[in-house]
Amino acid sequence: MLVEIISLLIGILFATSIIIVRLKAANQPTNSRKILLPPLFMSTGFLMFIAPQVRVSVVELLEAFLVGVIFSILLVKTSKFSVHDGDIYLKRSKAFIFILVGLLLVRTILKIVLEKDMNIDIGQTAGLFFTLAFGMILPWRIAMYVMYKRLEKQINNGDILST
Repeated sequence: MLVEIISLLIGILFATSIIIVRLKAANQPTNSRKILLPPLFMSTGFLMFIAPQVRVSVVELLEAFLVGVIFSILLVKTSKFSVHDGDIYLKRSKAFIFILVGLLLVRTILKIVLEKDMNIDIGQTAGLFFTLAFGMILPWRIAMYVMYKRLEKQINNGDILST
């Protein structure tokens, strides 16, 4: 029980820090690297599946990934860019923070239900929720990259003026 509470608190702490970083990122111009590197760095987390206590079936991994992809739709819809002095900024959406907090709450409730009611081991839920998070971040960042490149092309063609 104590391990589940500690893991839940650590998850909330990490999620809160990610929200703070995302809010601060809107104050600085972005670039392709800033958009694409987070999922690349995060992908190393799949090494956790080397440990037997974390392993789950391929079907469960695909389900977790697809739930993440569905959740990512909200992130993609609220991610917009703006141009200032020739630089591209991620525009802060008023709904973004509420969506992130809402997704955190849904993930937390799902985690509690899986561990308690479905009797899934804490290591397995860690692997599943990591996969869910990766399923959220990967399509979101790919969509952001595509939007960024389109905007960058429009700037280079002179179609968009800085504000």
